[in-house]
Amino acid sequence: MKIKIDINLENFKINRIAKYLILADLFFLGGWSLIDPIFAIFVIQKIAGATIVTVGIATAITLLTKSIFQIPVAIYLDKKAGEKDDFYALVLGLMLTGLTAILFVLTKNIAVLYLIVFLKGMAFGLYVPSWSAIFSRHLDPDRYAFDWSLDSTTAGLAAGVASFTGGILASVWGFEAVFILTSALSFASAFLLFFVPNLIIPRASSQTPIIKNYTPPTLSK
Repeated sequence: MKIKIDINLENFKINRIAKYLILADLFFLGGWSLIDPIFAIFVIQKIAGATIVTVGIATAITLLTKSIFQIPVAIYLDKKAGEKDDFYALVLGLMLTGLTAILFVLTKNIAVLYLIVFLKGMAFGLYVPSWSAIFSRHLDPDRYAFDWSLDSTTAGLAAGVASFTGGILASVWGFEAVFILTSALSFASAFLLFFVPNLIIPRASSQTPIIKNYTPPTLSK
C-alpha cells in the first residue's frame, strides 16, 4: 500500500502583517523565556531577605496585574476606530517590558522587586490585547487556525530553546547577561514594528475582526 503525502508550500505562506507580528512575538516571548528557569534563583540569591514565598508573591503580582489591566485596555482599544491606538499600545507594552528587564538588574530589595513585577504585569496587559487585536484583523481568509497555530508553534519553540539557553547563560555570564539580553529582545521586537508602520497601520479594513483568546506562554504557567 502506497501512502502519498502532498506537501504544498503555498499552505505555509502568510500575509506580511501577520508575519511581522509573529516575528515580534518570537523575539518578545523568546526573550522573556530566558528568565523563566532562573527567576526564582535570582530572587533568592540577589534580593536581600527574599524567600521562595517572595517568588510566589512576585509571580502572583505579575499575573493578577496583567489579568486585570488587560480588560480595560481591550475595552478602550475596541472603542477606538482604526489600528493606531492598537499599534502604539503594542509598542509601549514592548518597551515597558524591555525597561522592566533592565530594572531587575538594579533591584536590591523586596519592595522594589514587587514594584517592578507590577510594572511588568501592566506591560503584558498592554501587549496581549493590542497584539491580539492587530493579528486578528489580518488573519489570512479561511486560514485562521493555521495562522494562530503558526504563531503558537513559533512562540513555543522559541520559549523552549530560550528556557534551555537562559540557564546556560546565567551559569556562564551571570544573571545580568540574561536580563540585558531579554531587554534587548523586547526593544528589538518594538523597533521591528515601529519601523514598518505602513504594514501595521494600513488603511481601515472592512473585514470583521476574528477575536480569539491569546495568552503568552510565559504568563500561562
